[in-house]
Amino acid sequence: MLQLLNIELHKLKYNKSVKVLSIVYFSLIGFIALLVSIEFNFGGVKFRAADQGIFNFPFIWHFNSWIAAWLKIFFAVVIVSIVANEYSYRTLKQNLIDGLSKKEFLTSKFLTVILFSIVSTVFLFIVTLTLGLIFSDYTELGIVFTDLQYMFAYFLKLIAFFSFCMFLGIWIKRSAFALGFLGLWQVIEGIIAMIFQWIRVKTDVDLFKSVYNFLPLNAMSDLIVEPFTRFGAVQSAANQLGENFDKNYDLQWTSVLICIGWTCLFVYWSYLILKKRDL
Repeated sequence: MLQLLNIELHKLKYNKSVKVLSIVYFSLIGFIALLVSIEFNFGGVKFRAADQGIFNFPFIWHFNSWIAAWLKIFFAVVIVSIVANEYSYRTLKQNLIDGLSKKEFLTSKFLTVILFSIVSTVFLFIVTLTLGLIFSDYTELGIVFTDLQYMFAYFLKLIAFFSFCMFLGIWIKRSAFALGFLGLWQVIEGIIAMIFQWIRVKTDVDLFKSVYNFLPLNAMSDLIVEPFTRFGAVQSAANQLGENFDKNYDLQWTSVLICIGWTCLFVYWSYLILKKRDL
């Protein structure tokens, strides 16, 4: 396993685009943290987002993991490119000639997916813990490490999403087209959601839980529910207006199982393509 991972790391070492995108990804996470901690002055009124409670434990685990998850597209480009480049530069064929099996090739790519997910999750954990210890009003140990489920959800979300990207890179073989299909699939799931919404309004038949929640990108999205309606200030404002949010913000085991299922399918389908394709 380590040997296969070392092969991938050696390839990444000389890939400038991977270095640039990785730096941008981690820098943006740090920049978000910096931005919300800066104090702004609007006509003599001072405002700092960090003072509004978004960095309070345990809410910060939910907030930061949801925000950081939007940035995964940078690593998606990396995953797709390192797979597609194997075809463009014919390194895949050379690796097979040198004795690397197709199964070992796929394993090396999936190990890279896992490595990127681990590094990103650890980095987010460190940033979140640091910000929370600086700005949170609650620093008791029991509160600090409450809701770490969102770190696991973030990690699983990356694994599932990057596995999807790996599959697209192997299937389509061209980075631009693979990323284009990824964007197209997001649109397709959005259209399906609108159709299901129309059906629910017209017939009272709810296809969201029975069908839509099983679609890959939506299942990944369900791992971390948006945090803003959970925020104390938003809840208070809603109560004053007579509104009530009844969302379940916890990590749902059904979403976990669906994402694990899709991850297994993406890896399996990738292997089938490699196995049957004449390289």
